[in-house]
Amino acid sequence: MIEAAIDQDLQPVDRVQSRLPADVTLEVGLPGEESELIEALQGKSVLFTTSRLKLTRRVFEETALDVVGKVGTGIDSVDLEGAADNGVAVTYTPGINALSVAEHALGLALATLRHTSTCQEMLRDGGWRDVTPEGTQLSGRTVGIVGFGNIGRRFAGLLRGFNVEILAYDPYVQPEDTELVGATLASLEELFSRADLVSVHAELTGETRGMVGSDAFELMSSDAVLVNTARGPVVDEAALVAALQDGSISGAGLDVFESEPLSPDSPLYDLRNVTLTPHVAARTTAASNGCIDRLTENVQRLLTGGSVPERYLAVPQSVARK
Repeated sequence: MIEAAIDQDLQPVDRVQSRLPADVTLEVGLPGEESELIEALQGKSVLFTTSRLKLTRRVFEETALDVVGKVGTGIDSVDLEGAADNGVAVTYTPGINALSVAEHALGLALATLRHTSTCQEMLRDGGWRDVTPEGTQLSGRTVGIVGFGNIGRRFAGLLRGFNVEILAYDPYVQPEDTELVGATLASLEELFSRADLVSVHAELTGETRGMVGSDAFELMSSDAVLVNTARGPVVDEAALVAALQDGSISGAGLDVFESEPLSPDSPLYDLRNVTLTPHVAARTTAASNGCIDRLTENVQRLLTGGSVPERYLAVPQSVARK
């Protein structure tokens, strides 16, 4: 019998269970605090997780995990070196939810530009269109995409019908990689200074942490809007709040935050020029099912010594060592 645990945020749980063999028992629900998480993982050899759980070196050192299945593209919540040093293989699902995230980014952009949340509040309070703020049209504008990987490229593709100029920043991308969607590579400074809409799709690394901060907001137009569906810490949240409060930028659409879940006393809730969602960009039926199907298959192969495509391996079994 193989004992496994699953983060309650990885939904639908029933689909995970249905795709696992009968000899795998699945315990649902895990605490986020490190010591409590370690205690909950005692006796477990498999963990299915989202980015909510922070898998530190200590977690790997003080548990007997063999395989971690991390849903989604970002792998910053897992100490990969700690996993490898403790013989834990790590598989994840890059690219499978990319289109769902890109669509959500576009939705946040449009909702923020058109003040959708504010209009709903005013309507609920008895107001009508004469008291609502005027929206901003996306068509004909300049869009800056920070990070031009799986999601950034799909976001660019969704913009085709809007007749926008697309600027892309990604130091690991070549000019020919942007040609298919009509984007132009630009420096980060040029992108911030020219874009009417900035959409963040960069992975969280030491290089990108805090990359969009006060310097960026000083370069951006007062009419510009920022959208972030990548990772919260890529954007300096305090600097963003200040920029929104003093009118340095027009608005923001945020699905991710520096600390999650977002605290009830966050000043972001008090800003009418902000659209907020609870890290749900990848949460569509198609994306969830696709990620779960791939993840469960990968985990089963790793448990039985089978091969998994390299693109889905953050820590291969050949690297992991006891």
